[in-house]
Amino acid sequence: MLKIIRYSALALLLVIGGIWGHAWFSRAPGQGVGAVFAQRLASVFGQQLPVPSAGGGLQLPPGISLGGPFSLVRQDGLAVTERDYAGQFLLVYFGFTYCPDVCPTELGRIADVIDALGPAGARVTPILITIDPQRDTPAAMADYVSRFHPRMQGLTGTPEQIRAVASRYRVYFARGQNQDTTHYVMDHSSFVYLVGPDGQVQSLFRPETSVEEMARGTAAMLRRLTSS
Repeated sequence: MLKIIRYSALALLLVIGGIWGHAWFSRAPGQGVGAVFAQRLASVFGQQLPVPSAGGGLQLPPGISLGGPFSLVRQDGLAVTERDYAGQFLLVYFGFTYCPDVCPTELGRIADVIDALGPAGARVTPILITIDPQRDTPAAMADYVSRFHPRMQGLTGTPEQIRAVASRYRVYFARGQNQDTTHYVMDHSSFVYLVGPDGQVQSLFRPETSVEEMARGTAAMLRRLTSS
């Protein structure tokens, strides 16, 4: 039995090592290996992955819940919690203002989704939660989110507060290898979370999901939860 356990552990290490190697060589220019590794790992151990929903996006599997209580600071300096968003629909993205490519791309998509929803877009609040509170002050967040949509909110906080909310959404993030105190990048997962009026994630969208698919999935969720 001990020999079987050892062989199983060795096989698992080889699989994980192979996934890491694949992530290293397949990542796009400027993309953090940690974020790619997390995505590849999830794709292999698919029993933990969300599954496609009828309206677009990914539906959480039974027994998996994301979202919930948090305590953060809005771009205007006001302290907010999940209670301030009770009854609202949210499109939430975790990123940072120094992000060179992925974050502005995804935030631009979210802004386009809000507009594509038409009048229903007024019921959805777009939110960026930073994973780099060291540099992303409320003032920095205010300047950044204003470039994407007039209704987009930016939330920051202490490192402890950011780790707490990231944990509730199961967001991966880590500081890059560059140890410079100001010039560094953050590796992070890149899902967009559709949060319902109860503060729980209802579905999520993979990176590079089209505006049309995201708008379709969001609209379907709005109709389903409003009529229920």
